[in-house]
Amino acid sequence: QVQLVESGGGLVQAGGSLRLSCAASGRTFSSYTMGWFRQAPGKEREFVAVINWSGGAMTSYADSVKGRFTISRDNAKNTVYLQMNNLKPEDTAVYYCAAAAKIFSIWGSNFDYWGQGTQVTVSS
Repeated sequence: QVQLVESGGGLVQAGGSLRLSCAASGRTFSSYTMGWFRQAPGKEREFVAVINWSGGAMTSYADSVKGRFTISRDNAKNTVYLQMNNLKPEDTAVYYCAAAAKIFSIWGSNFDYWGQGTQVTVSS
């Protein structure tokens, strides 16, 4: 069982930055692929970024955030991060952290554990 707790959301002006954190429980954090997803009001949940298990050498990003967002992980701290730069109003959403057991995927259906989400609001 893995429990995930996101933090770092908030209100920011367009062009600003935020760093989201996701703290995971359990001693097997390094064996999970970690992903970030988001859901805007009235829209379906969408993939944002993913980083593979172990050292995190593999990452993938949605086209809409490529070049602006960076996913990273610190296995010693059981934490995954999402650095978000040059934020746009269309980035406004609830951001969710998710964990998948040793499968590198961008599909939410492949993720076994989810956090409660953190709100990110970008004003124009």
